[in-house]
Formats: sequence, C-alpha cells, structure tokens
Amino acid sequence: MNLRLHPNTCRIALGCLLASLHVASAAADTAAPSPPRMPRLAPDYTDIVLPPNIAPMNFIIQEDGARFRTRLSGPAGSPIDLAGRSPRVAIPIRPWNDLLRANVGSHILIEIAVLSREGEWFEFQAVTNRVAPDELDGHLVYRRLLPLYNIYRTMGIYQRDLETFKETPVLENTRFGRGCLNCHTFLQHSPDHMALHIRTQDSGNPMLLIASNQVATVAKTSGYMSWHPSGRLLAASANKLSLFFHTKGETRDVFDADSDLGIYRVDSNTVVSPPAIARPDRLETWPCWAPDGRALYFSSAPKLGNMDRRRFRQVRYDLMRVAYDLELDRWGEPETIVSAEATARSAVQPRVSPDGRFLVYGLCAYGHFPIYQPSSDLHLLDLATREHRRLDINSDAADTWHCWSSNGRWLVFSSKRLDGLFARPFFTHVDPAGRFSKPFLLPQRDPAYFDSCIETFNVPELIRSPITVSPADLARAATRPKRLLKPAIQTPAQGGAPAPVREYEDAHTEQRQPPASGTTD
Repeated sequence: MNLRLHPNTCRIALGCLLASLHVASAAADTAAPSPPRMPRLAPDYTDIVLPPNIAPMNFIIQEDGARFRTRLSGPAGSPIDLAGRSPRVAIPIRPWNDLLRANVGSHILIEIAVLSREGEWFEFQAVTNRVAPDELDGHLVYRRLLPLYNIYRTMGIYQRDLETFKETPVLENTRFGRGCLNCHTFLQHSPDHMALHIRTQDSGNPMLLIASNQVATVAKTSGYMSWHPSGRLLAASANKLSLFFHTKGETRDVFDADSDLGIYRVDSNTVVSPPAIARPDRLETWPCWAPDGRALYFSSAPKLGNMDRRRFRQVRYDLMRVAYDLELDRWGEPETIVSAEATARSAVQPRVSPDGRFLVYGLCAYGHFPIYQPSSDLHLLDLATREHRRLDINSDAADTWHCWSSNGRWLVFSSKRLDGLFARPFFTHVDPAGRFSKPFLLPQRDPAYFDSCIETFNVPELIRSPITVSPADLARAATRPKRLLKPAIQTPAQGGAPAPVREYEDAHTEQRQPPASGTTD
C-alpha cells in the first residue's frame, strides 16, 4: 500500500525537527559555556613573580563595561574586595602589604568581573601571581631626565621607596646651574657610601663622594664607576665622549674616541692608572668589581687608527676580566671572556651577581652606549661553566642599565619596551638556577602614570635603605665645597710611567665643533 503525505504534514515535520535541533543546540550551549579568558590589564601584571615587599600593583582593567569588581586573595590572609564604575584599580597599601606577607612562598589571585552594557556580569579567568620568599631591597635610585639632544635642561637623581609610592630627590641639577648628573654608584647596596659625577660650566666636573654619610668633593673627573668591596678603591673610567645624530630611526648616538680605566684610592686620595687596565692601544670602560674584590670586569676595544666618528660602527668591545690582589696591589693579565669577534657585537655594562656565580651584560651592535640602540639585549654568563645565553626577558626595544639586588634574587633594568622611546624600570626574579621571571613595571599610584610621562628613567640602582644626606648638602658640595680633595697622581706599583689622567669630555664641547662628515645614516 502506498502512503502519500500531505505537503503541509511534511512542512510541520521538518519544522519540528529544526526546532528540536535548535533546542538541543541551545541546551548544549547552556551546559558547556565557553571557558573564560584572561583579563587585559595595564600594566601587564599577569603571571609574574612578586617580592613580598613591593608597593600595590595598581592597574587598569582594559575591558569595556559599566561596573567592575576585583578581588585579590591568597591561601592565607584577608582578601581585598574592590568595586566601582571606574576600570582603575587602586589597592590600599596596608591590606596589600598584609596580604603579601601572609602569602610569602605561595601566590596571589586576581579575580575580575565586569558588568556589560547589557546588564550581564562576565567573570574572567583568575590571574595567578607568585609571591617569592626573597625580598627586594627597599629603595631604588635612578636618574630621571628629558630626552637629551644638545642641552641639559632638567634632570635629577631620585630615590623611590619600593614599599610605597614615595619618591624624593637625591640631587637635582637646578641646584647647580643645570649641569649634568652622571652615573651614581653604591658600595654593596649601602646608601652610606655613594659616588656620583657632575658636569657644570661653573663648578667643573668633580666627583661627589659620600663615605659614612660624610660628603667630600673630589677634584677628579670620573665616568662610569665601581666600588671595590673593601670600600678603599673606586675603579672609574675617563672617556672622551661626543653625542652625535642620525637622520632616521633612533637619532641619538654616543661615540667614545678615547678611554682608559683608573683607580681612585679613597684612603690615600691618590689616582693610579695601572697598565693592565689603561693600555694605550685599547679603549677601556664600564668597570665592575667582582663581589670578592679579586677581579675587575670591564669592556675593552682596540683603537682603530684615527678614532673619529666616521668609524663608529667598526668599534666593538670585548668583555674582559683581570685578576687583582688588594694587599699586594698586583694586577694579573687581562683575559677575554666574551669576544666581540665571536659575537659580532659589542659587550658592555657587566654586572656580577652578589654570589659571584652569574654575570649579566649587554650586547649591542657596536660601541659602548646601548640605550640608544633598539637591538640592545641582556645576556647571562655562568661564570662557573662559561655558558652564555640571551635572556628571555628581552624585548624588541633597548634593554639596558641593569642592577642586581643585594641578595642576588632580583634584577632591575631599564627598558624601552612600552613605546620604544622612554626607558622605564622593570624587575625580574632570578631563581638559584639562573631562571628569570616575566619582568614587571615599577608600580605607580596612578597606573597610567607612564603613559603620559615624557622623562626617561635610567641607571636604576637598588639600595637597602634610603640616602640620608640631603640634596642641599650635595648641592653645596658641588658649588661651595667645604671639603675639597685634590688627588695626587701615583705611579703604578708594577712599574711603568703613569698614564695621563685625562678629563671626561662633555658632549657639548664637540657639539660646538664643526661636525665630522659621514656621521648620519
């Protein structure tokens, strides 16, 4: 028997089938919603390792919504609940400090929910940040300055309390004729022993020396400096530098036409230029003492005939080490530990970890001034195995000016990764095996602070407690010194005529001269 279905019957059946499929699909969607994703935060404080003594990591929730809820919690301690219409999250300092301390060695969760414009709450995947058992030194000292081209308008050295947002000036150049404040250095992260170099037209180019919180003005120009761990010596460079310019890309550059290293003896107020670190056929700069004081690391490059700026791309520095005996005042033979010929790059800014195991240094395409080269990266040398590797904390912009913490578990460095223009301080945790965590930006009370700040932050140095010498005392030492030391030139103990003690040449001097041809690209 043949059955014929009415067309309307077929349509009804098909409709029922489609409806049942739609219902089944909707039920499946209800039963298995898409997994939540991570929230977008600025700064990117996700998947990082935190010190237990850092200021609140305030951030902006970069998600569209009408209201925002944030909960910070850990396995121990009281959670912090914040809510409001603003996507800016300002974490109260005391509850934050309590939460961190309660979860040392564990983690902090950041749970965020956003109310959509349609009135539905969306909960994001929780952010997990680990709290390290290792503290960070309490203060960070850095130089803050506007982008430099040909004049020093305003710049200063500042110290920041890392457990709060308090920043105070150490010395500002408005106090001494708007000159240049050069690199500051500390003896084993102690604020009681500090050295910095200033350059002014009125006061010359002295070194300000703080020893046991007493300020002296040393009539000796110094560039990059490093304290011997005994506190009796300062290794310092004497450089003939000039600032010059390119016509595209990063326009600024620095050329070192001549440089040597010398030793300032703090206890006897004498200067000596040992032949091992002041060879007439080499450029020596960027000194760094080993933590035990038995070796000095530095950068060294051969002089290429007439050292003018037209050959700037040909100058590449080896990373060197030379043994030293403090009691005998005896130097060994310098040895190359990172070869410019092997890397086809320039090795600069060596810094040894406090335990003496690792050395972090910078590699750049040429020269000795990496902050103006976007390709500058940080590399790690294991001093026990001599193995080298590029650190995965690097970015596509310049990563330079690094400093270890006193316990060797943190590294701070200046990076231009946010915008390619301005250097900002970033921190990374270092475990005993030499693994570095994802870097995080120096926290600010206003999480958008660096979006509008047009000053660069460089030479970040960690110290255990604040500098107590006042800016007024430092300014007075620069302009009207009460204690002026004029070092005597000493013949090296291992013989040889003392090398001439040259003065650091200000970039302005060469800028007033006719420019050399072929210096732009």
